Amino acid sequence: MNPYVASAIAAVIPMIVGFLWYNPKTFENAWMDTIGMTREKMESGNMLVTIGVSLLMAFILTLPLAFFVNHPAANGGDPSSDTFGHGAFHGVFMTILIVLPIIGTKALFEQRSFKYVLINVGYWMVTLALMGGILDALLPTFGS
Repeated sequence: MNPYVASAIAAVIPMIVGFLWYNPKTFENAWMDTIGMTREKMESGNMLVTIGVSLLMAFILTLPLAFFVNHPAANGGDPSSDTFGHGAFHGVFMTILIVLPIIGTKALFEQRSFKYVLINVGYWMVTLALMGGILDALLPTFGS
């Protein structure tokens, strides 16, 4: 598959997961409480800009993620390991090694709660697992 098409598909995942994760029936109220957000403040933002920039950021995120999950060193050079599960594993791995330290440090300096860290890191773990899985399943190993 064309890498840009695969990246575009994967870039939609954060929107879908975010819609479900930060929904009033899931974690929206707890998340809003941890950051002091109100419904009025949230609705006062420019959603078109927010969604557009978020999609752009997600697309940018797919580039290193695709390299990470599809690099020959990530799978021992074995193209048969280009699977959803393999990519999802690497997405979780990236969350633990990159996202958790960033959000955890940010939370410490902003004096946020542990709940804030759990909600946001949980979102990124699910999101990156799905993105990594899709990218690894759709793209061949680099160099193969």
